[in-house]
Parts: sequence; C-alpha cells; structure tokens
Amino acid sequence: MSIQLAIAGAAGRMGRALIAAASSEAGLTIIGGSERAGSAALGADLGLLAGGEGLGVVCVESPLTAAQSADVWIDFTTPTASLAALAALKGSGVKAIILGTTGFEPAQEAQIAEAAQHFCIVRSGNFSLGINLLLGLVKQAAERLGPEWDIEIFEAHHRRKLDAPSGTALMLGQAAAKGRGVSHTDVATFDRHGATATRKPGEIGYAVARGGGIIGDHEVMFASDDEVIRFSHSALNRAIFAKGAFVAARWAAGHGPGLYDMSDVLGL
Repeated sequence: MSIQLAIAGAAGRMGRALIAAASSEAGLTIIGGSERAGSAALGADLGLLAGGEGLGVVCVESPLTAAQSADVWIDFTTPTASLAALAALKGSGVKAIILGTTGFEPAQEAQIAEAAQHFCIVRSGNFSLGINLLLGLVKQAAERLGPEWDIEIFEAHHRRKLDAPSGTALMLGQAAAKGRGVSHTDVATFDRHGATATRKPGEIGYAVARGGGIIGDHEVMFASDDEVIRFSHSALNRAIFAKGAFVAARWAAGHGPGLYDMSDVLGL
C-alpha cells in the first residue's frame, strides 16, 4: 500500500528536492503540495516544478486542500508557515507530520508539543542519516573527554538561510551538552568578539558563515592543550534530506500521536 505524501513549500529548494526524490521511492506517492499566497508556482504541476515529468497534481495555497487525501505532511518551510499548517491540518485525515523547519521560538515550541497530541510528529533540524549518526558520536566524545577539552561548533550555509546558528548546529551542541550532563542553555555561547572575548570554562561556542550556495557544512571541534579532534559532515545535495524524510515518513505512518526525532526512527 502506497503512503500518500503532501509537501509544504513545494516550489522551494527542499520542496522540489522532495518531489524529485519521491519518483524513485517505492511505496510513496506525492498527492499534494502547497505554496504561500502570491507564489508564481500556484497552479503549476508539482512534477514540472521539480524539473521532472508532470504528476497531474497542481500546487495550491491551502495546506488543507493540498493534504486532502494525504497520510503524511512533510514541511521544511518557516516557523510561521509550519505552525499555520499544523493548525489547519487538524481538520484533515493526515496522521503524521515530518517537520524539518528550524528557528522556532519557545512559545512556538509549545504549539508543536500541543499538535503532537493530534499527530505523530517526527521533528529534526536535519534528516540526513549521516548527521544523525554524527550526533551520537559527538555525544559519546563529550561523555568520554574531560572538561579540559573545549568544544566549538562551526557551520556554513547558503546566503539565503534565515536562521543562525542552523538547527543542525544546535542539535550538535545539545548532543555535546547532554554528553557532559550540563544544560545547553547554560553553556552555549553565540557571540564572541571584542577585547573581553576570553573563552569561559565549559562553554560550547558557535561560529556561523553564510555564502554562495553551500547546502550545509558542520564541524564539531574538541580541543585540548595537546591535541584536537574534529568531527565533520558536508551535504553534497538535498537528496540526503529527502531520503531521511522518507525513512521518517514510513516510520511515522505506523505510529500514533507523539513527538519524536530521528533517533527514535533509527533506533539509536
């Protein structure tokens, strides 16, 4: 039985990647897609938007219309758009949400938690299988290396990315903090400049770069006085995120309401 998918932000970079990648995925069918009001993509065939053959399914403005026959809604858009879709889809037959949007404020996090009472939500700042394995390695390294090892996180993305640090960078920092048994909020440092920028003991520092068409580069550095260990990951195309999202979609289609992440999906 095929799982019916609807894609938010169908004309965006991730939306197009998801539609294109689905054509080679057995057991998955794209049956709807949405875009913001005023988008030139409204009314366009989703397959043509993704640079492939026509699917006979057009892009619409309403998430509820796009997901009319969907089992799973996949959303890599913006916090405001994602939350509006979650609210609208409570009146649909959608059972599962794959949420790749990042940059939510604390009050918005509460809305996601509330929506998880209605849907099976698999949420991740990065659906790459490689990144999710990297999270486990970073946590283990933080557990085993003492406080004399400083932790720094570097990330680079394309010039159009809205939020910084990336959701993936924050996930890596949170994994490191969990490994050390400390609160990420207490040790995260996002602003280091000027004459009083001396590193504080135990902090996890972040550095951000934005430029060109970089899909996503991440590095976690553990540095002592004697040696340096670096864990890094580079995304070479957006198909890696689509493939991970489809793994999550298949898993979520068989589970009830709740808030999950890729560690649940992968059994990590």
